[in-house]
Amino acid sequence: MPLAAVGDNLYNAVLLLHVVTALVALGPVTAHSLARGEQSALTVGSIRRVYGPALLVSGVLGFGLAGLSDKAFKMSQTWLMIAFVVWVALNGVLHGVVVPAARSAAEGQPMAQRRLDLGAAVVSLLLVVMLWTMIFKPGY
Repeated sequence: MPLAAVGDNLYNAVLLLHVVTALVALGPVTAHSLARGEQSALTVGSIRRVYGPALLVSGVLGFGLAGLSDKAFKMSQTWLMIAFVVWVALNGVLHGVVVPAARSAAEGQPMAQRRLDLGAAVVSLLLVVMLWTMIFKPGY
């Protein structure tokens, strides 16, 4: 007997947590890329303590939903494989570009803000790809 199925209360609760953690993780980074030239709330501390962990938890919950779906979704489906690759890329850009650039910008390095803006823009683009993937489910 499965733990939960699509539409069950447990499944819906995990889905809600998945969406909320994704918003917590990516909302500030996306807002930064839209507010060019404005003072950024992206600090190394907030990324490391809030946004980064929220992105990790969101991915784990999202893939947990596939496990809870009573075989409605399988990790071998194209859209979930794309989602996994995009999630890894999101983590790579956030932790490998945005965090170091935010640290350098805080230290006053001149090119850091440009890298921070670029990293935030790439995260925003990857977010759009992720949303498209989850909504249209290619290969489902």
